[in-house]
Amino acid sequence: MSSHWILGPGAIGRLLAHSLSPVAAVSLIGRRALPAQQTITTPEGEQRIQDLSIFTPDQLAADTSASPAFVHITTKAMAAEAALGSIADVIPPTTPLVLWQNGFLAQPRLAETWPGPVLCASTTEGAYLTSDDEVVHAGRGQTLVGDLHNRHETLAEALAATLTQSGLATLAVSDIRSRLWQKLAVNAAINPLVALLGVRNGELRNEAYAHRVESAVREIAAIMQAEGIAPPEGQQGEKAWLSLVWKVVENTANNKASMLQDVEAKRPTERGAILGPMIASAQRNGVPSEVLQSLDDDIAALEIRYRC
Repeated sequence: MSSHWILGPGAIGRLLAHSLSPVAAVSLIGRRALPAQQTITTPEGEQRIQDLSIFTPDQLAADTSASPAFVHITTKAMAAEAALGSIADVIPPTTPLVLWQNGFLAQPRLAETWPGPVLCASTTEGAYLTSDDEVVHAGRGQTLVGDLHNRHETLAEALAATLTQSGLATLAVSDIRSRLWQKLAVNAAINPLVALLGVRNGELRNEAYAHRVESAVREIAAIMQAEGIAPPEGQQGEKAWLSLVWKVVENTANNKASMLQDVEAKRPTERGAILGPMIASAQRNGVPSEVLQSLDDDIAALEIRYRC
């Protein structure tokens, strides 16, 4: 039975822990102690209670258990490198990492600096926390795994098989970089706006907000063209990106985006991982990004206000 360490006991981290526990040895690692007895509510409304192995980094350092087959990093993007640093001394540098972050910030950095294999995961599984000992699996989706340079196909296929066996439908892909950029494009069009407006995704269809989505997508489409990233449906151009964004808005109409949840909880947002790569690409390629820069500035100002 392979061993999986999950670094970050947030919603996706706990969903992974619950799912993998029947098929693998799992250790859930967080900065603070959590109850070992954890509950998951399935999309069908069933509640399951499991005893999970939960550690802090200090406890791991004192533990003599075998090295993991995979380390899944499920923290927010801006915390991924520091989280890895907290356990780097107790795992071999050849250990495969699996990065589950939104955006495109932690992935290229860690792929460049970590000596071992680095896989990236992009998922549409829905989950949220209700307490220190409960996670709700809000909706089933699909997970894609691969590495940015397509060097670890066999490893990605093995991980995909394990995740699928655990109940999380997963596919190994050779174009994870494009898949991450496609998801980034959608997140950049939706998350900042709903966070600033304080609305659920579906409300972006309202006449008062739709033109702001269209303005953001206009810039995003130009950035995607400069990066050589096509929409997933295989079509081209601004209309295809706008169609994709509206499709996601419709499919997630009742969802409260993670960036809005962060704003409501007065936490730092992932604007640097979502808007940051978009704006940097625009600057690098000489593409306008006034709308995206304005969104980034507004969220930064909002964060400053609620930190004061």
